[in-house]
Amino acid sequence: MTDVPWVNVPMNDLRIQYTALKDQIDTALARVIENCAFIQGPAVQAFEAAFARYCGVAHCVGVSNGTDALKLALAALDVGPGDEVITAPHTFGATVEAILQVGAKPVFVDIEPTHFTFDVGQVEAQITPHTRVLLPVHIYGQMVDMEPLTDLARKHGLRVVEDAAQAHGASYRGRRAGAMGDVGCFSFYPGKNLGAYGDAGGVVTDDADIAARVRALANHGQDPAAKFLYREVGYNHRMDGFQGAVLGVKLPFLEDWNAARRRVAACYDRGFAALEAVTCPAVAGYGEHVYHLYVVRVPDRDALAAELKEAGVQTAVQYPNPLHCTPAYAGLGYGRGTLPECERACAEILSLPMFPDLTTNQVEHVIDRVRAHYGCS
Repeated sequence: MTDVPWVNVPMNDLRIQYTALKDQIDTALARVIENCAFIQGPAVQAFEAAFARYCGVAHCVGVSNGTDALKLALAALDVGPGDEVITAPHTFGATVEAILQVGAKPVFVDIEPTHFTFDVGQVEAQITPHTRVLLPVHIYGQMVDMEPLTDLARKHGLRVVEDAAQAHGASYRGRRAGAMGDVGCFSFYPGKNLGAYGDAGGVVTDDADIAARVRALANHGQDPAAKFLYREVGYNHRMDGFQGAVLGVKLPFLEDWNAARRRVAACYDRGFAALEAVTCPAVAGYGEHVYHLYVVRVPDRDALAAELKEAGVQTAVQYPNPLHCTPAYAGLGYGRGTLPECERACAEILSLPMFPDLTTNQVEHVIDRVRAHYGCS
């Protein structure tokens, strides 16, 4: 590999984005300090209103992180011990963690191998008298097939909570992620398509009662009209002012950033089109992908990742371990082999660099090195 030119290609580079927006962000942060509005406050309120409009819903509640967004949504729907929540095993651990934290039982359906989203066709067979919520995970920037899922929820009298942590701006037949279920939950972790400068999350909904309950639960269960009057036991899951300020500055650029991600993805797609060993992300016909991650399937992931690392290309695996096969969730009763598509995907997937500011040179370098690995010049 000594003849390979060194081109540094990180998975993400948040400094580029900050440099471009430095004056606006610094001004917004200074305003929070001047107002001493460190917890919630005007910056958070302004972002909540703007993000609700962006998602096409009536309400957004800014919270502490994406995990807490899921937990608050479930709690606001009175999901608890004895209840079951159907979700996907191919996701970040927070999805299942939130279900268990409210005392409910996660029930898994396998994923479909084309888009890595959970297989809606398998859901109805898992519904029992204890099922309360269907929790689809919009993985890697693409939404679950929502219309048949919401039809199923109505048929069985169930609620739908969308895990949209990786799908800021993704759409399904013109509707935004987070807007199709009863509740949508977002993470604004710094590396997301819309990222804060620390932990932050959001809950979106058209239901005023759900929004009010989430807001109260996130603020220790206090009556919003009477401080220190606790209507129920709540949590300390509020968004801080700095994160609201940063997100408020960045939100107007989200559409352009997502468009840039799609352009990078299109370049990768063209570059890998002739490689039988590389399966590129498939875009569902019902919606628009926002490529939080660009995830390929390959037969020799570790060897490819090692060669790319030597050429200066950073890669990652999201996620190498099926949740049902990890020690924390082994007690759910799913042994290896019970969810084969998820297990197969976890052995083959590799995330390539993906962020809006990737240069043409960087993208071409990644493509050239992957093609060279498979003997295609």
